[in-house]
Amino acid sequence: MGTVQQRNIALCVILSLVTCGLYGLYWFVCMTDDTNTVANEEGTSGVLALILTIVTCGIYGLYWAYKCGDKLDKAKVDRGMPASNGGVLYLILYIFGGIIAYALIQNELNKLAE
Repeated sequence: MGTVQQRNIALCVILSLVTCGLYGLYWFVCMTDDTNTVANEEGTSGVLALILTIVTCGIYGLYWAYKCGDKLDKAKVDRGMPASNGGVLYLILYIFGGIIAYALIQNELNKLAE
């Protein structure tokens, strides 16, 4: 597969706000691809996940948040780290504020990229 790039979470949040969410779309795509990479799975690509989220008016995003947690838990277990059942947490946070879920998912990706 590829490598996972560590991203500055504060900068990603600021860029998402300043660009009225456009950077957030790019960040979503990158996180999806990076999550597939760390879990060593051939999941839905970032672009397809974004299209499905837009077409379903955000409903696919709920599934995406849960699956990101599952994939990150799998990646942790594969590396001998304890899993945290992040899928439920990310799902709840995505419902109440997607950018918070993005930040936590990116934080886990940054840890796994080390």
